[in-house]
Amino acid sequence: MKEKIGVLFELLKFRLAALIAFSGAMGYSLGAKEVEFSKMVLFILASIGITGSANIINQILEKDLDKMMKRTASRPIPSGRITKEQAAIWAVILGVTSLFIFISVFNLSTGLISLLSLVLYGFVYTPLKRVGPVAVFVGAFPGAFPPMIGWVAATNHFGLEPGILFAIQFFWQFPHFWAIAWVLDEDYKRAGFKLLPANGLKDLDTTMQIMIYTLFLLPVGWLPYKLGMTGINSAFIATVFGVLFLAQTFHLMRTCTDKTARQLMFGSFIYLPIVQIAFLLDKI
Repeated sequence: MKEKIGVLFELLKFRLAALIAFSGAMGYSLGAKEVEFSKMVLFILASIGITGSANIINQILEKDLDKMMKRTASRPIPSGRITKEQAAIWAVILGVTSLFIFISVFNLSTGLISLLSLVLYGFVYTPLKRVGPVAVFVGAFPGAFPPMIGWVAATNHFGLEPGILFAIQFFWQFPHFWAIAWVLDEDYKRAGFKLLPANGLKDLDTTMQIMIYTLFLLPVGWLPYKLGMTGINSAFIATVFGVLFLAQTFHLMRTCTDKTARQLMFGSFIYLPIVQIAFLLDKI
């Protein structure tokens, strides 16, 4: 029983799901006039659940491809530690429970956007990974939905505010995804994944596109301040870290090495939580 529970937990990709839940909680906190602890806990649990469900769908559909890659061959489904039917049941339980929480505790809009996110990631982005870099564009939408979902959960309102939170995370997705795709290019090719932009090579054309998307983070990082969502301090922090993030892309343009791409990948992991924490602290 302990082993089975461990496998179910592993299927969630908990660290990824927790990061996404944090991003959603940031949007919820920015939108809420007053944060209720019980609602925040339910929101985080539902966010982890819906993300885990999407992750499991991804693993079910890619079970044969995961066997081809060193990084994923030991995952629960390709390694035979759980069947795809059992994994599917777990995905349904997580998805249905999470949607019930979103709709019953918060509002219908939150549930619908969360469902759209699950469908886009699990059933659209996943098969497109073998088609071309369009998969990254499609995957950037569910990847950027969490802060918007959080805001809508708190306010039941669409507008510029959740749109700006979406935009920041949307543009961040591209250097983040492509840095990972660069580092794991050899492993991805074993499964036929085509995620790098331009001509699909680790060259100047690819780094140019990475730089362009990163550049967009500088103006959009100021917009929460301009809309009165946060203060000037977080706008300054977003600018400083945006410039540092952009500098990493220029460094990659100069070197075009795996080492520099890995540095950019870790830089992307630092940029987003730092900026989001700054937004929260500035509001407080």
